[in-house]
Amino acid sequence: MPPDEIGAQFSGESFYDVLTAAVIDLCERGYDSPERVAYWVNRLRATAQRTMMSDAELTRHLTATLRALYREKVEKGGILRLHAGIQRFTLERIAPRLRAELDRRILAASALIRVNREEAISTTLRRFAGWSTSIPAGGSDAVDRREVKTDIRKPLRSLSFQERRVAIDQGHKLVANISEILATDGGAIAGVWRSNWRQAGYDYRPDHKERDGQAYMVRGNWALDRGLVKVGLEGYVDDITRPGEEVFCRCQYQWIHSMGRLPDEMLTERGRRELDQARGIAA
Repeated sequence: MPPDEIGAQFSGESFYDVLTAAVIDLCERGYDSPERVAYWVNRLRATAQRTMMSDAELTRHLTATLRALYREKVEKGGILRLHAGIQRFTLERIAPRLRAELDRRILAASALIRVNREEAISTTLRRFAGWSTSIPAGGSDAVDRREVKTDIRKPLRSLSFQERRVAIDQGHKLVANISEILATDGGAIAGVWRSNWRQAGYDYRPDHKERDGQAYMVRGNWALDRGLVKVGLEGYVDDITRPGEEVFCRCQYQWIHSMGRLPDEMLTERGRRELDQARGIAA
């Protein structure tokens, strides 16, 4: 029977119901033909697909989640906390570019979750097929049915958790990319890496912890071109992975837009003189 017909015939059943019926059938009859396994595989696939959130609903959910984050960081100006000295009008001026990044993140998150769903279904069906073909013809009374069902369902049971993690991760990527766009447009000189390694329960990367508090120069920035600053020991921001680039990375840059906020060792003699002059005038 084609999978769509199977799905229509048993549309009221949950995945657990179908899996329970499949396990009972195989335990009683055993693996007596490929057709028996194929029948249950098709039923399981159709039920899994039917009981999942639709693509349209998934996109609406992701859009609402990421738009809320966008409103906080862009429309309400929350991202400016990572950009001391940048004025609100700069953020408003580049808002169309930032909105394009929001749309890109929504598409990326939706595509990734769909891939994860397909993989979870395929892994689940492979587990079922592998188990079912191991049962001798005539069935078996030695099978721990509850344990079998628990093991087969693991990929699907963890799927909602994985989907939430994908949405959260894409949110971190959205914020990191928006912040970098603002840094580039606002003439940032350097970025100071901020890690969350002190946060309890955060699975930080050791090399990201080592970067915490280190300043990285923006390549080709205005102060570097004028000979006012020099590259520090840590190098450039593009010498390392960006915040949020790696999966589940929650690091950020605190961007530096003025020479007065740079570590002293990143200033040239000319830069120190100009900075002292500017401070003298301001005083």
